[in-house]
Amino acid sequence: MLSIIIPTLNEEKNITRILELIKNSKFSDYEVIIADAGSTDRTVKLAKDYGCIIIKGGLPARGRNCGAKIAKGDILLFLDADLDIRPNDFVSQAVKRFNEKKLDIASFPIYPQKNNFYMNPITLSLFYNIPQFLFRDIFPMGAMGIMVKKDLFNKVGGFDETISLAEDHYFIRQADITGKFGIISSVRIYMPLRRFETDGYFKTAFKYLVCGVRLLFSKPTRDIKYEFNHYNNKK
Repeated sequence: MLSIIIPTLNEEKNITRILELIKNSKFSDYEVIIADAGSTDRTVKLAKDYGCIIIKGGLPARGRNCGAKIAKGDILLFLDADLDIRPNDFVSQAVKRFNEKKLDIASFPIYPQKNNFYMNPITLSLFYNIPQFLFRDIFPMGAMGIMVKKDLFNKVGGFDETISLAEDHYFIRQADITGKFGIISSVRIYMPLRRFETDGYFKTAFKYLVCGVRLLFSKPTRDIKYEFNHYNNKK
């Protein structure tokens, strides 16, 4: 069984899309757990309409950990609520490739949901997808979508909730020590640009660069403030 865990906070504009994608992805042996951090919009109601399990969450790391605690599946798939994912049968594709490659933990290539001068398939390939592939054996990376065996998740101790940014990359590095990591390239994640648009492209990119350099020396970031779904508070 597969447990899909999605942390949320005021995601009524996005949650229906990803739940519809999951529903239509030609895979039946799954559950969806929504770890909600106190939404004041219709996020929880919409998720209930899709038959999701609703639990109390927090920041993304805490939400993922809370979801994993009650998950019934032997494989966990952590997704962000605002993603678009391809192909249409991405869940069955991900599980199939995960099992075929005999992986313990996996991530996926990332592309933008819309293109502009700063963010497009070329820039993301140059600065993320190509390095992710080339250095997968020495510096495994993964964000927004992570698939992992529940046994390995428990062995690692889940996501470190004291890390303020790039806790997903750190989790993958820790899991890679004892598990087999791989990239499932047949499944493509399309991320929104709202964090870049709200906080600024250069400021956001610099934060991620700092986190990446620190992780090279096994020093996760705990001193950079992370705001969870603050986009609706700004114009």
